[in-house]
This record gives sequence, structure tokens and C-alpha cells, in this order.
Amino acid sequence: MALSPDFLFNNGGLSVAFIFETDWLPEREAAVFSRVSILKRQVKYLYVVVVVRSPEQNESFNQSYFKYGMELGCPTFVPVCDPEMGFEKIVRIAHARGVCKQKDIVAAMRTEREQAVQCMDAFLQVVTSIPGIDSHDANALAQAIGSIEAIAKASKESILENTDLSTEKAERIVRFFRDPRQNLIVPSLSLGEPLN
Repeated sequence: MALSPDFLFNNGGLSVAFIFETDWLPEREAAVFSRVSILKRQVKYLYVVVVVRSPEQNESFNQSYFKYGMELGCPTFVPVCDPEMGFEKIVRIAHARGVCKQKDIVAAMRTEREQAVQCMDAFLQVVTSIPGIDSHDANALAQAIGSIEAIAKASKESILENTDLSTEKAERIVRFFRDPRQNLIVPSLSLGEPLN
């Protein structure tokens, strides 16, 4: 490494690096943020633990953070009140990261998120296939009513009461799900054509 972190833990096959600034001093801000910039390019999991003992130190740290153009969460900064708390945070973060790696929780969460995005894409595709219903309307229906099955069972009044959709759009949705003939007609209709 071109520059080494203060602490480097390997837990569960995952390396987690830490910079530990035991007392925030404004005159050292350039050196600290320069070091952070170099290390964040070298290490995937980097945390910066900073001891800020007073409101003035905290204010100085916050101003420096934005002055040096740090991106939120990249790396993660952990302000603490004293060095003992800082070291405790370091150990806990390293342990938690290792446990997550061992249980492959991060990968499972990523997979779950991808599946949720795919489900939402399918939901939007189905609901926006109703003539006159756009993505905003579909999102409003998803948040207020829920699944496609729930929307299919919803009354016009329920749709109007729980969303910002117009009466005409609520009627179109109800007709779409209640009248099977509407489902056969949909592909040939453009958004501007009225429903029969």
C-alpha cells in the first residue's frame, strides 16, 4: 500500500481499514483529508473515526468535511466523544462487517433489492399498460393500494380516496380489471383513444 491505515482488520475474509484521529485539530485538517483521499482509493471498506470533544471541534470538523469535498458515506466518518468510544466503534464495525461477510448478508440484501426492483418494473409495466395511466399514477397506486391484485379489487371510491388520480382514471382502472374485454382491447389502443 502506498499509505497504510491506522488499523486493518481481516474478519471473515473481509478487510476493513480505519483511520483513527484521536483528537480533531483544525491545523491538521489538510493532512487528515489528504490521507483519507489516498486511502479511499486503495481500500474498499474504509472508516474514519474522529474524536471531537467539543461543539467547536465538531463545527470545525463539519466545515472541513465539506471544504475538502468529501462524498457522503465514501468513506464513512464516525465522530465520537473520546478515544475509548472511538476504539470501541472500530472493533464493533470490524466485527459487524466480518459477520455480514460470513453470513453473506450483503449479497443477500443486494439480491433482494434487485428482485424488488424487478417486481416494481413488472408492476409498472402492467399498470401503465392501462390506457391513460402513467408512471406517476402507477406509483401512487402502488403506495396507496399495493399489489396489482389489490388494485384489481379496489373500488373507484377507494382509488379516489387514497390517491391523487382523477375520476376518469379511477374509472378506467376499475373498468380495466372488471371487464375482461378491456384487457383484449388494450394493445390496440393508443393513450389518446377513449375506452368503449
